[in-house]
Amino acid sequence: MENKKEQSKPAPYMNPLLAGILLGIVLLATFVVTGHGLGATGFTTRLTAWIGMHVAPIATNANDYLGGMVEEGKPLEAWITWQVIGVALGALISAYLAKRVHFQMDGRKYLGGAKRPLTALLGGILAGFGARIAAGCTSGLGLSGAAVLSLAGFTFLGTFFAVGLLASCLLKEEK
Repeated sequence: MENKKEQSKPAPYMNPLLAGILLGIVLLATFVVTGHGLGATGFTTRLTAWIGMHVAPIATNANDYLGGMVEEGKPLEAWITWQVIGVALGALISAYLAKRVHFQMDGRKYLGGAKRPLTALLGGILAGFGARIAAGCTSGLGLSGAAVLSLAGFTFLGTFFAVGLLASCLLKEEK
């Protein structure tokens, strides 16, 4: 029985320093190979353009923001689509191999129970909207922007960590 317990135990997490170094190497390789950095919210914008192309083509084409992507004809045929698919599949495979695939809902004290999926969806939508206003997500604006010494990248990272620390302090459960 003891042997069976050890087999189902998840693999340990990677050393954070090594993970950061590897992420930096991936970011550098992305700049060298593709000419641009990492990002994800560009995919959601292109997905929105693709859906709009099928649901409301006239309105989508007339939209200053999405129209250019629709004019290309195939908004999902961009590098960012394959990057996001690769990241999602890579994360799923990695989690499966490390025995970390399981479903749970966190945040019982403040936003838990039946409200949790709705608040998580609303938070995700707000984060995505904010990322588009900021012209990039954590990886696009934070990592890639800071890598090219962009003031916007460093401003974003500072704000991101400050708000995260504040939210952590405000929503921390007492033990």
